[in-house]
Amino acid sequence: MNAVAAHAPAVRELRGVALDAIPYAALLAGQAPVVLRGVAAHWPLVAAARASDGAAIDYLERFDSGQPVVGFTGAPEIGGRFHYNAELTGFNFAGARTGLTALLERIRAGLDAPAPESFYIGSTDLDRYLLGFRAENDLPLDDPMFAHGVLASIWIGNRTTAHAHHDMSHNLAICAAGKRRFTLFPPEQIANLYPGPLEPTPGGQVLSMVDFADPDFTRHPRFRDAIASAQVAELEPGDLLFYPALWWHHVEALERFNVLVNYWWNEAPAFLDTPQTTLLHAMLSLRDRSDAEKAGWKAMFDYYVFGPAGEAAAHLPAHAQGPLAPIDETLARRLRAQLINKLNR
Repeated sequence: MNAVAAHAPAVRELRGVALDAIPYAALLAGQAPVVLRGVAAHWPLVAAARASDGAAIDYLERFDSGQPVVGFTGAPEIGGRFHYNAELTGFNFAGARTGLTALLERIRAGLDAPAPESFYIGSTDLDRYLLGFRAENDLPLDDPMFAHGVLASIWIGNRTTAHAHHDMSHNLAICAAGKRRFTLFPPEQIANLYPGPLEPTPGGQVLSMVDFADPDFTRHPRFRDAIASAQVAELEPGDLLFYPALWWHHVEALERFNVLVNYWWNEAPAFLDTPQTTLLHAMLSLRDRSDAEKAGWKAMFDYYVFGPAGEAAAHLPAHAQGPLAPIDETLARRLRAQLINKLNR
């Protein structure tokens, strides 16, 4: 049981929103989690899941493209809690390529087991691995905010827990089978969530070291401050949860069979580099300098990076702005080439 969720306030919710009237712009402008109840209740997968777990599995197997997916398996002893191993040298689960139908059948075989193995298929591209699925189960995504593309993924498993982590994209997450509980924290709570090592990470994302079922406030005293800012979303089949990029989320699949469909997107074009690369470079170049130097560089970053995008170049003629000009694909390539040359020293 998630000890945090029992006391956290519920995420704001909207009811009666039609699928073709999702207020995408308003959701993004709010920069906070929102639940849209029943917005995907008409999906055939949701209907199959309401009939039975077996019917939902049968429905999914119809779309198996035959390409192997990555499936994660944990021993019964982990209780569905996918996390690091005790030494932080790896994980308490194993990943391997497998057929989608083969793993679904393993889940089916353990539906009635009192302590089954933990099975998890994470972030699997619908357009590649479940051909035709989106023709029957999808969101209308013709809003201009999706101009830079959307990644539609599916997550399948039994009772599993994805420990608190953050993603670098905005998310529309639909509970399509079973039930999900999201415990969410704003980005500024990072220090109070005690992130694990940058390497290794499952799927590239750092996990919180706090055990949400039994927090150790001696080892993680600041976690109490994180709890004070937590919000919880309890999702039934057909419910949609929106949350912005960089929000930390602890995700529990609560039934013996669970499916989540999600849509990730960014407002920035793909030719811009990932800020995670910048973070690693900043560790290399800035973190271990003196406090006085770091304060000076902080002022520099505030001016060139975190301030208004056009301010640093506003007093310069266009021909002299160079990398201070608005970044397009050509300038992005030029900057990337300069960085590669400077790093290869």
